[in-house]
Amino acid sequence: MDDTTNTFNRLRPRLQKIAYRMLGAVAEAEDVVQDAWLRWHAAQPDVDNAEAWLVSVTTRLSIDRLRAAKIQREYYSGIWLPEPQMTEPPATPEQINERADDVSMAFLILLESLTPEARAAFLLHEVFDVDYGRIADTLGKTQAACRQLVSRAKAQLRDDRPRFTVPRATHHRLMQTFAQVLERGDLAGIHALLAEDAMLMGDGGGRVSSFPKPMVGGRRIAQLFFAATRRYKDELHIELAALNGQWALLRFIQGRLESAQLFELDGERIARIYVQRNPDKLARIAAAYSDRQAY
Repeated sequence: MDDTTNTFNRLRPRLQKIAYRMLGAVAEAEDVVQDAWLRWHAAQPDVDNAEAWLVSVTTRLSIDRLRAAKIQREYYSGIWLPEPQMTEPPATPEQINERADDVSMAFLILLESLTPEARAAFLLHEVFDVDYGRIADTLGKTQAACRQLVSRAKAQLRDDRPRFTVPRATHHRLMQTFAQVLERGDLAGIHALLAEDAMLMGDGGGRVSSFPKPMVGGRRIAQLFFAATRRYKDELHIELAALNGQWALLRFIQGRLESAQLFELDGERIARIYVQRNPDKLARIAAAYSDRQAY
């Protein structure tokens, strides 16, 4: 490989992280990074700071893509949820806290409330430690304006961010228990693990059935899960997986990935459930598990 390719490959993971957090979609993030590569390959001889240049280009491309996506999402069938991303299980409490802050499903959903430029400024400064001078150059604004964007974004997100930080071991144990009661069809056990005001949000993308509005209430949600267990019986299988930096559940029906389920806890019980059922957004996870079974 030449120096141009080596430099880009070294920075690719950082660019992919920025694009995914901007867009909440793996495929779109990959497209943005590929576009950044084409521009880098053409412009590289005139670039002094490779990282700054690539981060700036990736961010601007992501802003443009997000503006178009926001218009499309206004006509989305039902609830739109980000595409889950497979990640390595966090090794330490510090890593689980860090990842929960910047890539969890709950956090990505919160970011949807920000304008594309505010989202970019917030992520670059708060997550990727980019200074205001470079943010200003990227957005074509003054440093003062960028500081204001970040300040307003932090204020807007502050009240809605998850209030509880759950130790990794606790989260993992609760997910294991929840998987077990789901497979057993234990209605009382399912209900006991859900907060009374628990909320479930599902994304079918118009491809498969899902709820057009969030379902609220631990008992209602427990009955929903119980009904699926009764319906599919031995054809249903639940597996733990690391998605978006946290432990999550994958539900297989007749050996096919039917949904990815990500959870927000209130400290002891499940407070929010994000169920991704859109086959387009499950394709990469399904392919990864298919490859594992092949070996």
